[in-house]
Amino acid sequence: MNNVSCVMFHAKQDIIVSNSEDKSIRIWDATKRTGIQTFRREHDRFWILAAHPEMNLLAAGHDSGMIVFKLERERPAFIVSADSLFYTKDRFLCFYEFSTQKEVQVLPFRRPGTLSLNQCPKTLSYSPTENAFLLCSEVDGGSYELYCISKDSYGRGDVQEARRGHGASAVFVARNRFAVLDKSSNQVLIKNLKNETVKKSVLPIATDAIFYAGTGNLLCRSEDKVVIFDLQQRIVLGELQTPFIKYVVWSDDMEHVALLSKHAIIIATKKLVHQCTLHETIRVKSGAWDENGVFIYTTLNHVKYCLPNGDSGIIKTLDIPIYITKVSGNTIFCLDRDGKNRTIIIDATEYIFKLSLLKKRYDYVMNMIRNSQLCGQAMIAYLQQKGFPEVALHFVKDEKIRFNLALESGNIQIAVASATAIDEKDHWYRLGVEALRQGNAGIVEYAYQRTKNFERLSFLYLVTGNLEKLSKMLKIAEVKNDVMGQFHNALYMGDVRERVKILENVGHLPLAYITASVHGLHDVAERLAAELGDNVPSLPAGKVPSLLMPPSPVMSGSDWPLLRVMRGMFDGVLDNTGRGVAGEEEYEAADADWGEELDIVDADGLQNGDVAAILEDGEVAEENDEEGGWDMEDLGLGPEADTPKASISTQSSVFVTPTPGMPVSHIWIQKSSLAADHAAAGNFDTAMRLLNRQLGITNFTPLKSMFLDLHTGSHSYLRAFSSAPVISLAVERGWTESSSANVRGPPTLPFKLSQLDEKLRAGYKLTTAGKFSDALRTFVNILHTIPLVVVESRREVDDVKELIIIVKEYVLGLQMELKRREVKDNIARQQELAAYFTHCNLQTPHLRLALQNAMTVCFKAKNLATAANFARRLLETNPTIENQAKAARQVVTAAERNMTDATQLNYDFRNPFVICGATYVPIYRGQKDVSCPYCTSRFVPTQEGQLCNVCDLAVIGADASGLLCSPSQIR
Repeated sequence: MNNVSCVMFHAKQDIIVSNSEDKSIRIWDATKRTGIQTFRREHDRFWILAAHPEMNLLAAGHDSGMIVFKLERERPAFIVSADSLFYTKDRFLCFYEFSTQKEVQVLPFRRPGTLSLNQCPKTLSYSPTENAFLLCSEVDGGSYELYCISKDSYGRGDVQEARRGHGASAVFVARNRFAVLDKSSNQVLIKNLKNETVKKSVLPIATDAIFYAGTGNLLCRSEDKVVIFDLQQRIVLGELQTPFIKYVVWSDDMEHVALLSKHAIIIATKKLVHQCTLHETIRVKSGAWDENGVFIYTTLNHVKYCLPNGDSGIIKTLDIPIYITKVSGNTIFCLDRDGKNRTIIIDATEYIFKLSLLKKRYDYVMNMIRNSQLCGQAMIAYLQQKGFPEVALHFVKDEKIRFNLALESGNIQIAVASATAIDEKDHWYRLGVEALRQGNAGIVEYAYQRTKNFERLSFLYLVTGNLEKLSKMLKIAEVKNDVMGQFHNALYMGDVRERVKILENVGHLPLAYITASVHGLHDVAERLAAELGDNVPSLPAGKVPSLLMPPSPVMSGSDWPLLRVMRGMFDGVLDNTGRGVAGEEEYEAADADWGEELDIVDADGLQNGDVAAILEDGEVAEENDEEGGWDMEDLGLGPEADTPKASISTQSSVFVTPTPGMPVSHIWIQKSSLAADHAAAGNFDTAMRLLNRQLGITNFTPLKSMFLDLHTGSHSYLRAFSSAPVISLAVERGWTESSSANVRGPPTLPFKLSQLDEKLRAGYKLTTAGKFSDALRTFVNILHTIPLVVVESRREVDDVKELIIIVKEYVLGLQMELKRREVKDNIARQQELAAYFTHCNLQTPHLRLALQNAMTVCFKAKNLATAANFARRLLETNPTIENQAKAARQVVTAAERNMTDATQLNYDFRNPFVICGATYVPIYRGQKDVSCPYCTSRFVPTQEGQLCNVCDLAVIGADASGLLCSPSQIR
């Protein structure tokens, strides 16, 4: 030590912490006065220390800043068995009973006075039948202690003799058998309670920790995945790609498992079939399953829940971090960082309500609606998002929110009541759109009347065939002096005389004359011709006029028929819960309101009575007496003018629109982790994320057209009839007539392995013909297509991986050959590139051509020794073309007379090497390199982080989980 600048006593342990100018922080045993541990910093001297008053944190200041650190791990090792909890506290193994909250010390697991840092047990495993314990720690690089005790000895504090051994992890796998991980040989040793090895098994992956996964099974963890390994059959039962897993929590029935990493939670089945993943911004600390199958977990400052479908939320905020041991009803049992047992009471109403909705337990939902206060914007938004807007209506009193929910659930009656209370033009318009979608003509008519939208009202009368009201709309347009409205209504009615009259009144005499002449109104045409004089327009010769009449509607004067379904589960609850659908009395009140408020107005904003007064005072042109006058005192809109009744009866079976099912494309996404399936479903964003995670791909520009081909190729499009929109149909892979109608298959894909084999042969032919640019484009296209190819069997997966290696070699070789042709002025570089081309893994005919090319280039440049090497390699391939063999023998003969090189090359054929795909220089054996995670091309270390020049897709040196191109890799 040199110049100690600060010393302090630890608040909770008998240790002293000091720092000095020798760039170290030292920990001392205050009782033994000996050093325990030393922390060093390479380039900074430490000057000052400070301790947190409550938490186990220390801070140290150095030349360039400060650091905050802990001396020891604070999470106690624990395990739950039925109603019992075993955990470590200080130097004791303790027992806690949940039902009685009884707590006793079981045994001391290390001698008093042995003080060392970070040597406390990290994991704990328990065999209830034998009452045996395994305590694993990081002492001596990883070791375990086995204790077998009787339950009668709890609380006596007797020192038990432990059986010890070395191993990275140890866990019970049967009643009297436990497994120990030997990382050096990647084996697991099965031992009995005498600590004797009875069996050894080689693990299927490079494992750094093992966890319990049921009797006879182990969950093996590596850096990027976990597998379940059957020790008896020695087979892999399940595999899942995950971030680095720290803790594993099984449900009570062992049907589900939660895998906890630093910032994520992965929920999977017992066979490691992925269900959902939750990402957290702060550290995940612990978790446990409750009796309903909901996973309750803690972060640094929150207690949260996770439903089986991935929905999550906050239950409670924490003051200090805790470690959940068990969840029972509304009670959470946990340990704090001091090893003290705590109980926390939570409100589980929210996640139980969501779980009931998810599992369709509607009786629970209705009971909670009646008795709970589940209100709030978050709950309403959740119900909308999950397709339960009718349930959200139970909790809402704000009319605008009720209106939106009613439209979303198709409840026209509530939407009408809310729109009447709001009485805004935009809401009436949206109500009209929804009512038109449901075919409820009465509601549409009423909404258009409230918004004074006469053009839409006229068109509605046209499509519903209500010519009587259409004629009245013509009169209203005349009152409003709306010329275009008059003409449109006359056109909708097919009233030619009215159209001629309107054209004449506005001064369009030539148009009026043509209209009258074409439609056979000769008396009117003659009168108009006299007024026009010499300006009478001429009609085209040889044309046969036809009467322009609107088509007759398919249905006239009634609402569209709706699907008859039984009354919904939640419909009856509305009568008894707050603001629901109103009863009969409210309907009658609404009827009266609708009859009084049917106020079609004129251009000056006059009410119905005012319009009648205008007509009576003669301000409107007189009508033909034979046709009778139009009595504007009564609009005469018929009984439909009363409050329109939706075609939905709330007292018996009801008419509602069918609930849309889940699109097939969504099913494809849920069932698959293959990027091609996500692209086929049109979900390009998740497809790109999958490719980035699996292959490190960041440049998706070359894949854009393939994404579009996948999406369009997996769908067919059907037009039912001319006025209907085009229907998109998903095309499934492997469909047969015997396939179940309720089981959706994966999408059909346009890219197949057989097509890539054909492209590979085409690339071979182009290479043989010397068309290197075309061949390069063909091989690069294969590399770009492979990430979006899906195959069925493991053998085909191997074929795809082999294809990547083959194509990569050709792409690299052809790129170097094209580069060689560009550097015509640099003779040495030409020779080097030609030489490197011969070290690509090519087909034998192409290797002969590459060797002949390199031999020729070097011979012409007077590098006879190097040329002779290529000639010998060429002869070793037994060339079938005599000219190749003859030229090679001549070069060998010439070189033997003068075995020299005129130019020094960066090429040593005696030393094995690979070629950098960016700089085209050799990387000899033993030199550092980085590789592309997709095509596996090798590069010099300076290229790390750059885009791969060979595949033009992935980032060099990026972390990736590997190619995933078959469902068989996921099972």
